[in-house]
Amino acid sequence: MSGPLATPPPYPAGGSALLADRVVLVTAAAGTGIGFAAARRCVDEGATVVIADLHERRLEESADRLSEIGGTRPITALCDVTDQSAVDAMFDLVYREHGRLDVLINNAGLGGTTRLVEMTDEKWSAVLDVTLNGTMRCTREALRRMPSNGGGVLVNNASVLGWRAQDGQAHYAAAKAGVMALTRCAAIEGAGDGIRVNAVAPSLAMHPFLSKVMDQEVLDELTTHEAFGRSAEPWEVANVMVFLASDYSSYLTGEVISVSSQRA
Repeated sequence: MSGPLATPPPYPAGGSALLADRVVLVTAAAGTGIGFAAARRCVDEGATVVIADLHERRLEESADRLSEIGGTRPITALCDVTDQSAVDAMFDLVYREHGRLDVLINNAGLGGTTRLVEMTDEKWSAVLDVTLNGTMRCTREALRRMPSNGGGVLVNNASVLGWRAQDGQAHYAAAKAGVMALTRCAAIEGAGDGIRVNAVAPSLAMHPFLSKVMDQEVLDELTTHEAFGRSAEPWEVANVMVFLASDYSSYLTGEVISVSSQRA
C-alpha cells in the first residue's frame, strides 16, 4: 500500500500534561517495545514514572534514556510478575518512594509460536503465568492499595488475538482473552473505590524484540493484512494507553480498545 497512511506520522511533539502530578508504574518497560514507549509517553505527559522489568541491564538502560528525555531518572524495580513476593516488593517501592500510585500499566507478557500438537504443558503454563497470571497479580495488588489514595487507573495490554485466531498462538491468545475478561471483572470490583480498569488490544506493533519470538516471515505476512500496509509504532499503542490513563477517559471502565488497522 502507498499513500499518507503507509508511513508512521511524526512522534507527538511536546505534551499536554495529561498525566501531570500522577505516579505511573509500567511493568516490562525495558527495551524497545510497548512498555518503554508507554513509559516515555507518560513522561512526556508530565507523569512521575516507575519502570519495572525482569532484565536488570535493559531496565537501567531504559531508565537512563528516560532521564535524558524527561530530566529526571525514574525509579526502577526488578520484578518477575510470576513471583508474588516480587510483585509485593515492587508496589512497596512505589509507595515508599512516592506515597501513592495513580496509574498501573500492566504490560508484562510472554509470547512465542507453538502449534497445539507440539505444545508442552510447560510452554503453555509459562505463557499463561506471565501474561495472564502476572497481570492478575499486579491487578490484585493495585486493587488492594489504590483505595488508600482515593482511587486510580489500570491499563492492561491485551491483544487482538484475544478475539481472533492465529496458527501457533493458542497459548498467547488464551492468555490475552483471559486478560480481557480479567479487565472487565476487575473494573466492576474497582468501581466502588474509584478505580477504572481498561485494556488496549494491539494488532501488530513492530519492535526488535518481536522478531526474536516470532519468525520474520510471519511478521511480514501479518503486516500485509494491516489496512495501512504497515505495523503500528509502539508509541502509537502507547498513545491510547495514555488516553485511558488520563481524565479524558473518565467514563470508561471495563473496556477493551482495539489499536488496530486490520481488515475485518
